[in-house]
Amino acid sequence: MEYWPHRLSYQEIDSATKGFAEENMIGIGGNGKVYRGVLNGGLEVAVKRISHENADGMRAFLAEISSLGRVKHRNLVGLRGWCKKEKGSLILVYDFMENGSLDQRVFECDDSKMLGFESRVRVLKQVASGILYLHEGWESKVLHRDIKASNVLLDRDMNARLGDFGLARMHDHDKAAGTTRVVGTIGYLAPEVVRSGRASTQTDVFGYGVLVLEVMCGRRPIEEGKPALVEWVWEMFRRGELGNVVDARLRGEADVEEAERVVQLGLLCAHPDSKVRPTMRQVVKMFEGRNEVEGEGEGEDMGAYLLEKMRNGEVLAMHLGNGFGLHPSMDEIRRGMSSTTSVSWSDITVVEGR
Repeated sequence: MEYWPHRLSYQEIDSATKGFAEENMIGIGGNGKVYRGVLNGGLEVAVKRISHENADGMRAFLAEISSLGRVKHRNLVGLRGWCKKEKGSLILVYDFMENGSLDQRVFECDDSKMLGFESRVRVLKQVASGILYLHEGWESKVLHRDIKASNVLLDRDMNARLGDFGLARMHDHDKAAGTTRVVGTIGYLAPEVVRSGRASTQTDVFGYGVLVLEVMCGRRPIEEGKPALVEWVWEMFRRGELGNVVDARLRGEADVEEAERVVQLGLLCAHPDSKVRPTMRQVVKMFEGRNEVEGEGEGEDMGAYLLEKMRNGEVLAMHLGNGFGLHPSMDEIRRGMSSTTSVSWSDITVVEGR
């Protein structure tokens, strides 16, 4: 029996990718290029060749091995192996995801390949399950810190798997994360991350909430000439026009009530006050239709609970009274950065003060 992940030789990987041939390149991320490869025995894999020109490349390499290399879940991308060659070549080998990223299936494809309403909801549920496992289902707590559509991959059966753990951090369940380094992708950063640099399970929940809105609305978190996605959806909710935020391409097939409920869940997850956001356990229970919301009364339906939180006006009032927006301004982000800050703009990592 072969155990994964394990160290692979550079020769194996070079052969699998045919010398990292350009025709085998399937993507470019913030830390390097990704190639399709076939290992001896016919196993199809994705090979990430990480840039080693700065400390972020090595940091991402070690983060992936220490977190993704040790966790196993059906909704997380599997790490098959790794290679660290002399002179700084850093390589990670993953399960190959035949259907690309969620980002591609929402924004970068024709209508015949675009995910429909039911498929989008199923994918969001699967991602929530993967994040819950990271937060609660393993011996240590894992904070992903970069949840977004381009980091959600789709396997042969169109099941979602959360990947790219280059910014992930692990710590004991009874301890808070020690880092004060602001990392993540602009548009997905929780306000408290920008202001304090401290990540938590609730900052992952915020990123997940932005993902929900992104997928349901068919809009990226930040688009030139448009208001930030989360602020726009909050405004439409305030006006009572939430049905109008759903991706126009889905409106013929989507159940309006269900679509609005999922959007409302996204808003709750992306609330500026971390104490208002649900836990990932509550999110998963809502998707599964389970009862008994923890701490909210025995037998109360999760969907009804979440809807009531939105409808009673308290959540909206808290949002309007916070004194700051869901997405900090660019000036706030720059002020919040320290000399060790690493923030990703889309998939390009910018390191300031180096």
